[in-house]
Amino acid sequence: MNDLKFKPSEIVVALDIGTTKVCAIAGRKNQYGLIEVLGIGKVKSEGVSRGVVSNIAKTVKAIQDAVDIAEKTAQTKFEKVYVGIAGQHIKSIHHHGILMREDALEEISAADVDRLISDMYRLVLPAGDKILHVIPQEFTVDEEQDIIDPVGMSGVRLEANFHIITGRVTASRNIQRCVEKVGLEVAEVTLEPIASAASVLSDEEKEAGVALVDIGGGTTDITIFKDGIIRHTAVIPFGGAIITNDIKEGCTVMLDQAEKLKVRFGSALAEEIYNNRIITIPGLKGREPKEISEKNLAKIIQARVMEIFDFVLWEIKRSGFDRKLVGGLVLTGGGSLLNNINLLAQYHTGLNTRIGLPTEHLAHKYDGMIDSPIYSTGIGLLINAIKNLPETTEEEKIEQLVENTVEPSVEQEVVEFEEEVEEEKPQKRGWVSTIFDKAKELLESTPDSEF
Repeated sequence: MNDLKFKPSEIVVALDIGTTKVCAIAGRKNQYGLIEVLGIGKVKSEGVSRGVVSNIAKTVKAIQDAVDIAEKTAQTKFEKVYVGIAGQHIKSIHHHGILMREDALEEISAADVDRLISDMYRLVLPAGDKILHVIPQEFTVDEEQDIIDPVGMSGVRLEANFHIITGRVTASRNIQRCVEKVGLEVAEVTLEPIASAASVLSDEEKEAGVALVDIGGGTTDITIFKDGIIRHTAVIPFGGAIITNDIKEGCTVMLDQAEKLKVRFGSALAEEIYNNRIITIPGLKGREPKEISEKNLAKIIQARVMEIFDFVLWEIKRSGFDRKLVGGLVLTGGGSLLNNINLLAQYHTGLNTRIGLPTEHLAHKYDGMIDSPIYSTGIGLLINAIKNLPETTEEEKIEQLVENTVEPSVEQEVVEFEEEVEEEKPQKRGWVSTIFDKAKELLESTPDSEF
């Protein structure tokens, strides 16, 4: 963390309301353009089911606890937050927009592009749905196709393909109501897969083509990039919670025991279990302990994870980019912490796979703090929020520099003044040195005799 002072207005707060956790992260952009995390609070979530708020009171308490922890760490009070939204209700559609311009010689401006984008928000949707994001794909200017940025070109007919993401109005309202009950203001609502992509994907991967698979507690979110643009988004209603439930049913254990088995001994690839250990679980009151084979546990997990990746493959084929993903798959979210899940994904899909960590744009490594896939969404919300903040003007930079300059105290000024006076005083010398100096001056002032 930087030692220089900073204004509270520089701090941005991201709030990730998930099925298994609620996480509040406060941060700012430092002088090098990197993200500096100032505070983080994470608590267990009990009022969210499959990414959607199901209990207002429990969700409000979880948000309050997470925000309190983050405020203590950041040593400041929060006023507004940037929130993520997810869930099975999220849908995506493609639409083609047209804007007819009056003057063909006049250059296309950013206002024209904004007008075309704003027209998409007027689309008629099913009752109860609202548009969350409108993402331009490529533009066409007077039959000239595949234009990435039409600003500055001339033409009468401006067209574009759009990827439009929609969600239920009630889901976003419930999130907003929970945040407002805590006493905070919702600055912006962002789709969580888009936020996760900002934290774990590089620009090269987005350009080459990559599918981000965010395996959360209640859902698995898929985001496909190609040529640096979001091409497809989808939500699968399966996540880490259903794997835990399968272990509970398959091993006939309690839910909390199933979660511990998954985290401590779970593996997504049964073939990698060479030393088939026996795991002993305490039985219920008055009953014998239960013994579970580690290989059988891995088989239960593998069956469900393979089903999730079947849905991932189906969504990739439905998008039409199944043979264009040079970057392969990037796994993130809490579900990506399963042992060997990257190997299973690579074997099952045939795509190169890596685990995405949200440390790409951070100022420090933060070892042991947030270098985990479970924070991908929170860090991504922080990155997007800071990116959209207005740029600091030169006057504000100078003002901040003056404020950060440490002014000397009164005691320091007095000491410095006394030192200057001491330097100006002539130094005391002995009487022999004084006579010598006088004689030297007399000899130097006497003119040389002429020969």
